Amino acid sequence: MSNLKNLEINVPLTVPQDLKTVYLENLKKITKNTGNLFLFAGDQKVEHLNKDFYGKNISLESNSPEHLFKIASKCNVGCFATQLGLISQYGEHYKNINYVVKLNSKTDIVPTKYKEPVSALLNTVEDVISFRNNSGLSVVGIGFTIYLGSMYEDIMLSQAAQAILHAHQNGLVAMLWIYPRGKSVKNELDPELIVGACGVASCLGADFVKINNPGVQYLKQAVIAAGRTKVIIAGGKQKDEDLFLQDIYNNIKTGGVSGCAVGRNIHQKDLDSALRLCKAINGIVYEDIILNDAKKYLKP
Repeated sequence: MSNLKNLEINVPLTVPQDLKTVYLENLKKITKNTGNLFLFAGDQKVEHLNKDFYGKNISLESNSPEHLFKIASKCNVGCFATQLGLISQYGEHYKNINYVVKLNSKTDIVPTKYKEPVSALLNTVEDVISFRNNSGLSVVGIGFTIYLGSMYEDIMLSQAAQAILHAHQNGLVAMLWIYPRGKSVKNELDPELIVGACGVASCLGADFVKINNPGVQYLKQAVIAAGRTKVIIAGGKQKDEDLFLQDIYNNIKTGGVSGCAVGRNIHQKDLDSALRLCKAINGIVYEDIILNDAKKYLKP
């Protein structure tokens, strides 16, 4: 495995001196000593309900929650992010996974035109620490969603800031999902807003921020705005595999981001197909292989 960049590990001053080793171990586990991250996102059973897991062009395997754990266990992702309750149900049988606990979630049933989006806490960092200590699982971090531009953004910003502080104080890595959304947001994919979201993540002290892709031409600006917070790009809806890998490759090589967060493009496939795609993504994110070599992994 090669280092993709001159790896400079920034340990936030919010991490206590006696827990720096724990924090660094968690960071190195998920980045595999490259500084990059391949996050497998498995929080959609709350976020998008069952339409992401059953239907046209979706493998029947995807409808079972355990499908997520089978993939995460076998495909060597950096980490698997999902809700604490789901981890508590399946984690005992999948102890080789690096878990990131998603602290807040909401469904998409109520549209923004009826209510401004707000994603409230499901669990606290203290819950996560207690679970980590009692379960013996590799719980490496926490994740939190902010809808920037919502009239409730103040609540989410405050809760996120506190969650990041408490996570660092306990040696955990802290990640933010930030999406411009609300009645004041005319375009949720507005590049300026997405770049601004990266700056917000930095101000809150996050280690990583997951954003929607504003276009590869804006990514360098987003990376600079994020400072020492690493930027990873959301995978979005299922796409052609070749084009999907091309996007990941371009985002890293041209845009300068530090990886990707992929959900639907992986778990909507059967296990064998999902593992092949994961191997290709791993090759790009962690092993610095060229795009054509990564695409070879897609073949049965």
